[in-house]
Amino acid sequence: MKGFDPQFTDLPDYILKITEEIWEGRGLSTLRRYYADDVIMRTPMGVIRGNEAVINGTLATIAEFPDRQLFGEDVIWSGDDEVGFLSSHRILSVGTHSGFGFFGAPTGRRVAARAIADCAAKDNVIYDEWLTRDTSAMALQLGLDPMTLARALIEKEGGKASAKRPFSPESDVTGNYRSRGNDISCGSRLADLLTRIMSMDFAAIAQDYDRAVKTEHPGLRSGWGRASADAAWVTLRSSFPSALFAVHHVIGRIDARQPDRAAVRWSLTGSHDGFGAYGAPTGAPVHIMGITHAEWGPWGLNREFTVFDEIAIWKQILLHTGAHERPMA
Repeated sequence: MKGFDPQFTDLPDYILKITEEIWEGRGLSTLRRYYADDVIMRTPMGVIRGNEAVINGTLATIAEFPDRQLFGEDVIWSGDDEVGFLSSHRILSVGTHSGFGFFGAPTGRRVAARAIADCAAKDNVIYDEWLTRDTSAMALQLGLDPMTLARALIEKEGGKASAKRPFSPESDVTGNYRSRGNDISCGSRLADLLTRIMSMDFAAIAQDYDRAVKTEHPGLRSGWGRASADAAWVTLRSSFPSALFAVHHVIGRIDARQPDRAAVRWSLTGSHDGFGAYGAPTGAPVHIMGITHAEWGPWGLNREFTVFDEIAIWKQILLHTGAHERPMA
């Protein structure tokens, strides 16, 4: 690993070790070493700039969930130490809601939810990041309604006029990472599959998914079988039927002792103009940052993990309709 500390044997080793050191080892100060001074972190709630802002956000999360553990389920990566790397790191976060913070007053409840972080790294430093968390799953496990939580965030930030706007293409910041991934076949296979699904060709699920597929989608929409996958994707697409689907980054991996697997970062941009998980159509402009990981077995795609932030979706809808108006079911 040219330019990286000798303790790291490869990129997954680097990502997994620094994540544990920062969060569970309480090495927040190491973010000044592992994150560039001017790092750009894009989240569904907005853009965070600079490692000091990243440190402050990390500290706030630890204060809310002091015993939080981050289990790295997989690191799907591309690049090399000459041009730089991109790691798509899937994390299962587990902890107890013991402090005040994003989710309000402590409830004492345990939560487990996924996040996926796409991090660009070179010479031992992360300089660009795209991070999305399944915040609605966390809210539901804490006994909170996701839409009500989004409304509370708007009110806490001063109401519709002054509330922070979630991430959108207009608020994006151009960083130094310019690659779109690699050209390994299983990556393009997933990108093509998602494109078909988002083009309303839901028959692709029956054709390409294993009959015994395990799917994990936001808001505790998880299950076994093709019907579970179909329901999750139909529910999302039906809420935004005219929105533009775009693929931004594609990685395929074929590694020894592991299934063929892929990571695709994608977006939906358009209007809330259909019925689905977010009530009656409101016409609200919505941008969704999504990341999907997939694994294949002998009978097709047999594990799929998709993460996007439903609290950010609700916030965009409520900022359009008015925070005190409830979209009709």
